[in-house]
Formats: sequence, C-alpha cells, structure tokens
Amino acid sequence: MAEEKKEEKKIIIDEDWKKEAQREKEILAAQEEAEKKEAEETPPRGPLPEGNFAALISMLTTQAFFALGALQVKGQERKEPDLELAKYNIDMLETLEEKTKGNLTEDEQKVLENTLGQVRMAYVQVAEQFPPQTE
Repeated sequence: MAEEKKEEKKIIIDEDWKKEAQREKEILAAQEEAEKKEAEETPPRGPLPEGNFAALISMLTTQAFFALGALQVKGQERKEPDLELAKYNIDMLETLEEKTKGNLTEDEQKVLENTLGQVRMAYVQVAEQFPPQTE
C-alpha cells in the first residue's frame, strides 16, 4: 500500500495588511494632530471695528493699495500691479468725496482729502514703473 501523504493546508497569514493599516492610522493621527496644532496657532478674529465713514475710506484705500502691490498678504507670491482695479477703488473714493461734499465733519473731510492724495500719488508712481503694454 502506498503511503499517502496528506498535504497539510497551510494557512498563510498576511501580516503586511496589519502593518499597512497601522501605518495609515499613524498617518491620520499625525494629520489630525497637525490640523489641531494649526487651529490653535491661528488666532481667532477679533471684533470688527465700528462701521463708520473712516472705516469705509480705509477699506477702499486698502483695496487700492493691494491692487497697486503696495500691500500683500504674508506668504503669498508678489503679483504685478492691477492698475485698473486700483483706479476703480480711487474712483470710488472720489465718488464719496463728490457725493458727501458739505455733509462731512472737518476731520472726515481732511481724512478723505489726505487719503485720496496719498493713494493718487502711489498710483502715479506705480503707473510710471509699470506702463500699460500696447499690443
């Protein structure tokens, strides 16, 4: 009689998937920790200032200076000035000056005049450095 060898069925346990799952858990935990740390480092926005005429002038002026490239967001790449957008914001300030003539306090009038003078000068300086390109 021939001796029959019984083949033992080997159970192969793939440990790799366990290692991979553990690695994924560690990566996710690290990402969550980094997000939590970033959220803690980002200061909450404080209260907004009072909505008044000076704040409106400041907002339009800031937009003009951003468009001129005089201001930029920290960490962002420096962009070429957008003279058209800057002019739009200056025009808005001029419209405010025209439409509020005679209705402003002396201080408000001075702030508007001084601000317009500064932003116009900045526009001229930037426009000289970056003349419009003709095709």
